[in-house]
Amino acid sequence: MRPLPFLLPLLPTLITAFYLPGSAPRDYAPGERIDVFVNTLTPMLNSKLHSLISHDYYDPRFHFCQPEGGPKKQPESLGSILFGDRILTSPYDIKMLENSTCQTLCRSNVPRDDAKFINDRIREDYGLNLIIDGLPSGEMKRDSKTGEIFLDAQGFNLGDDDTLPDSPSLNNHYDIFIQYHSRDYQHFRVVGVLVYPRSVDSMIIGEDSPDCFSDKPFYLSENNDNQLYYTYSISFIPSEIPWGLRWDMYLHVFDPKIHWFSLINSLVIVSFLIFMVAMILYRTISKDISRYNAIDLAEDVQEDYGWKLVHGEVFRMPNRPMLLSVCVGTGTHLILMCIVTLIFALLGFLSPSNRGSLATVLLICWTIFGCVGGYTSARTYSSLGGENWKSNIVLTSILFPIVTFSIIGLLNLFLVFASASGAVPFGTILAVLLLWFLISVPLSIVGYFYGMKHGPFSNPIRTHPIPRQIPPKPWYLEPIQSAILGGILPFGAAFVELYFVLSSLFGNRAYYAFGFLFLTFSVVALTTATVSVLFVYFILCAEEYRWHWRSFLIGGGSSFWLFAYGVWYWASRLSLDSFTSVVLYFGYLFLFSLLDFLIGGSIGFIASYFAVRRLYGSIRVD
Repeated sequence: MRPLPFLLPLLPTLITAFYLPGSAPRDYAPGERIDVFVNTLTPMLNSKLHSLISHDYYDPRFHFCQPEGGPKKQPESLGSILFGDRILTSPYDIKMLENSTCQTLCRSNVPRDDAKFINDRIREDYGLNLIIDGLPSGEMKRDSKTGEIFLDAQGFNLGDDDTLPDSPSLNNHYDIFIQYHSRDYQHFRVVGVLVYPRSVDSMIIGEDSPDCFSDKPFYLSENNDNQLYYTYSISFIPSEIPWGLRWDMYLHVFDPKIHWFSLINSLVIVSFLIFMVAMILYRTISKDISRYNAIDLAEDVQEDYGWKLVHGEVFRMPNRPMLLSVCVGTGTHLILMCIVTLIFALLGFLSPSNRGSLATVLLICWTIFGCVGGYTSARTYSSLGGENWKSNIVLTSILFPIVTFSIIGLLNLFLVFASASGAVPFGTILAVLLLWFLISVPLSIVGYFYGMKHGPFSNPIRTHPIPRQIPPKPWYLEPIQSAILGGILPFGAAFVELYFVLSSLFGNRAYYAFGFLFLTFSVVALTTATVSVLFVYFILCAEEYRWHWRSFLIGGGSSFWLFAYGVWYWASRLSLDSFTSVVLYFGYLFLFSLLDFLIGGSIGFIASYFAVRRLYGSIRVD
C-alpha cells in the first residue's frame, strides 16, 4: 500500500505560517487605546532639499507637548539607530473608532530666541513624523506622471513658508485620519495613517480653550515671546485594504516606466557589448594562438608580437601586491554582502514595517562575510608572489574598517556639534566595534588561513628573471585615462537607478524597488567585468605587462563618475544651507564612491586575472 493517501489528511496540520519580526498584526477592540509615537524631525525633499540634519522631536528649542511623566524611548534595532530613528512616546490620546475634534495637547510658550530657530526649520521644509501601529504618518498625493494615488511617508510639514514673505506660519493643529480594516464587529486593524497639518491662531483672550476653526494662521514672533495651543482632531475611516497590503500605498515606485526603460536599455547595451567583445577576442586570439602554436620552436624562427611578446612578464609581481590583495579581498567581501542583502530584500524579509532592517542585515552580512575577504586576500597575495603574510592578514582585517570608521566618526562629530539627533550614540558605536573585533576579525583570520591552505593559483607560464623594456603606449591606455574611460559604461547602466537611490537616501523616502536594483547590480557587474577584460587585452597588445593595478582601476572607474554625478545632484537638486550639511553630503558621497571603487575594482581584477590565465595557458612556450 502506498503511504501517500494516509498522509494527505495530516498535511493541513503540518502547514504553519509565521510573521517576520516587527510585522505581526494587532487587533484593536472599540475604545482601545492606540499608541502614538514620535520620530525625529527630518528635512523633506520637495522641490529641493535644504538640510541633512535631523532633530530630536523633544529638542527643548521646539517646545512640543510632552506626555505625563516625560517621553520614554522605544526599543529600536541597530540599523534603525544608525539610520537616525529616535522613537519616543507622545501625549496623543487616541482610541479605536472614537472620533474627536479640537483636542488639546498642551499650551506652549516659545521664547523669541527659539522662535527664530523654529522659523528657520520651517524655511528648510522640516517635517514631523508620527508612528501609529508601526505605520508612518503621511499625506495622500497623486503621481503627476502616472496618476497613481499614494501615501507620501516623508511626514507632514512643520510649517508653511508661503503665507508671508518674512514670517512663516507654524502648523499647530493636526487633522489625523486613521484608516482601519474590520475583521469582525470586535476586531479592527490600522491600515493607513494620514495627517494634514494646519496653522491656527487658536488663542482666545479670556478663554481657557482653543478655537481650532479659526481661519487666521499663527506666526511665531522673533521679537517677543509667544504662546500657542497645540491641538488635533481624529477621524476613523473604514477601508477595504487588508492588513497584509497596507504598505502598498506607501511603497510607491516613482516613474516605473523610466526604471524599465533604463533596465532594458542597459541589458541591450551589455548584451551587445559582451557579444562584440567575445567575438572580437575569440576571432583575434584564436587566430593568434593557432599561428603561434603552428611555429616549430626547435627551429628558432618564432617572431612574437603584441600580447605574446610579454608572455614572460605578464605574471611578474606588481607594485604593492599587499595593498592590491587587501583591496581585492575587501571588495569581494563587500560584493557578497550586497548580493546576500539584495536577495533578502527580494524575498521580502526587509519589510519597511521592521524599521532599520536593511541597515541591520547589511551590518550582519559585513560581519559574517569577513571570512570571504580573508580567503580572497590570502589567495590573491600568494598568487602575486607575496610572502609577508603576517602584515597582509592584519591589513585585511583592519584597513578598510579603520578608514570607514574614521570617516563616519568624523561626520558623527559634525552631527554632535550641530545637536542633531542623527548622531550615533556611544552605546551603538561600542556595539559595532564589538561586532568588528569579536566576530568579523576572527572570521577574517580563519578565512585567511583557509586561503593559505589552498595556496596560490598556478601560473601557466614562467616569469623571465630580467624585466623587458616597455614601449610608449597610446594616451587612452594610461592608468588614469583608461580608468575614466572604462567607467563610463558601468556607470551608464546604473545612473538612472542611482537617481532614485539618492532621492530616497537623502529625501527620507522608503526605497523598495529592490527588483530593479538587483538587476541593475547584475548588469553593472557584467559590464565592469567585460570592459576590464577588453582594456587589459588592449594593454597587453601594447606590450604593457603591468596590468594588475590597471585592471583594478578600470573596474573601479565608475566611482569617478559616481562622485561627479553626486556633485551634479548636489548642484541641481539640493540647496544645503549649512556648512555641516555640505560636509555630511560630500562625506557620505566619498564613502559611497570608495565602496563602489572597491567593488568594481575587485570585479575587474578577478575577471581580468582569470582571462589572462586562460589566454596565456592556451599557447605553447618553451
